Amino acid sequence: MSFITTLREAQKKNQSLVCVGFDPELSKFPVHLKNHPDALFEFHKAIVDATADLVCCYKPQIAHFAALSSEESLLRTINYIHETYPGIPVILDAKRGDIGSTAERYAIEAFDRYQADAVTLNPYLGRDSIQPFLDRKDKGVILLCRTSNKGAGDFQDLISDGKPLYQHVAKTVAEQWNEHGNCMLVVGATWPRQLADVRNIVGDMPFLVPGVGAQGGDVEAMVKNGKTVNGDGLVISSSRAILYAGSGEDFAAAAREATLALRDEINRYR
Repeated sequence: MSFITTLREAQKKNQSLVCVGFDPELSKFPVHLKNHPDALFEFHKAIVDATADLVCCYKPQIAHFAALSSEESLLRTINYIHETYPGIPVILDAKRGDIGSTAERYAIEAFDRYQADAVTLNPYLGRDSIQPFLDRKDKGVILLCRTSNKGAGDFQDLISDGKPLYQHVAKTVAEQWNEHGNCMLVVGATWPRQLADVRNIVGDMPFLVPGVGAQGGDVEAMVKNGKTVNGDGLVISSSRAILYAGSGEDFAAAAREATLALRDEINRYR
């Protein structure tokens, strides 16, 4: 089954557009786990068990694991999700982008080594840098378009042929790169007007939307500007606000409450 199909089925089953991001910071872990020899896996396993019926996917950020020399914990976490909750896909947040021969290696890393269902990518080296990912028809290819960070406009808003660069990215992906229907775009919740602009360009193509929670994106504005006519088309990512909702031994229960609250708030505006 393709990533997009699995994602849509999870959204329908769990009535959820929420994606929980895994950005581990050991300093924020509950005290009882900080010295645990397998802290990263145990922390994320507990979060997954507490939220799997409330989300449409999970999104581990590879740098947060690699910086801790914990790639094995990342792999085990993804495997656990696939084995225990097989209807919930996993997006590897890697933001790769390199020349074709190197891109092939990155595709192998994401899809064969880590068994991710989708991966985030930087499109600015052009199609040949993305082609190895596009060729994996059953996998998701999630391309940066208008990102949520403060400096996004430094380049993404530059005017080319009368339009900002991010709109050219959206149009190119929608009209030229999405031949297998496996593309998505990253459009930040912190820019609701740009969400609407991109939605008008690409139709029903799904968006991965970071920026709610700790980054301050407005849920109502984000949903109303980014949703499709059917009230979907969004994968709304929250990491820190869910992972670190609690700091005691009941951290997983607190994460569940935060996930439920976000899911229900999103659904009010769909």
